[in-house]
Amino acid sequence: MSTINVISTSKCFGGDQLVISHDSTSLGCKMKFSIFLPPKSKDGKCPVLYFLSGLTCDEQVFINKGGAQKAAATYGIIIVGPDTSPRGCNIEGETDDWDFGVGAGFYLDATQEKWKKNYNMHTYVTQELPCFVNANFPAIPDRVAISGYSMGGHGALMLALRNPGMYRSVSAFAPICNPMNCPWGKKAFSGYLGPDIETWKEWDATELVAKYKGPPLMFLIDQGKEDQYYKEKQLLPENLTNACLANKFQCITRYQEGYDHSFYFVKTFIEEHIKHHSEILNS
Repeated sequence: MSTINVISTSKCFGGDQLVISHDSTSLGCKMKFSIFLPPKSKDGKCPVLYFLSGLTCDEQVFINKGGAQKAAATYGIIIVGPDTSPRGCNIEGETDDWDFGVGAGFYLDATQEKWKKNYNMHTYVTQELPCFVNANFPAIPDRVAISGYSMGGHGALMLALRNPGMYRSVSAFAPICNPMNCPWGKKAFSGYLGPDIETWKEWDATELVAKYKGPPLMFLIDQGKEDQYYKEKQLLPENLTNACLANKFQCITRYQEGYDHSFYFVKTFIEEHIKHHSEILNS
């Protein structure tokens, strides 16, 4: 287990907002993550919500723009926000594009030679980070939820489907629902996974729904109707909805009138999502 390094801590709604760094073995670099500890965590262990951010984000964006701390304090939920990719690996080309490489890990484990040593965000988020959090903070290991925004929404849906039973509840804001069929996803998947489209299906929520064999699970998704990327066919929520209907998988997709792809959208509905997760985690 790597050593914990507290970069910052701030009192917030009676709890504590921290930013932590540690050496990651799965990513081969130093990683940062945010963690909000609600007031209730001072007296005992609490459920945990992992929140995955989107393209170009880091561990700071959600805690500064998401507005989640008040609801997390009210419902007694720890929120963990990992970075969106490895940092400082000095891989040729990793900072050339905003939608690939640094800030764009897509929460998968790369198989291509150039990337497979470091770009293992699936392993990091599902194995290494939870072990680190459970060992160092008052988290209840079997009461875990996951959510995310945009690329992180893709991560939340996909990780839940690939790891049956790991997460009791799942939600997403404007997720990339069918990445193998949109420009962002095609670019990322071809770079990290190579040209074989069959291998892409293992990292695409719309494809994975048909293969899911785990405990009952429901997706709660919010999508803004004025989201520019929704209009540009980057997100494709209808494809996921159709796959869920075909496979009798429960999915509630709410199309929100007037909302775009910004964190103002996330901030508007984050309390509803945290309440939703709390009801399931504490049932």
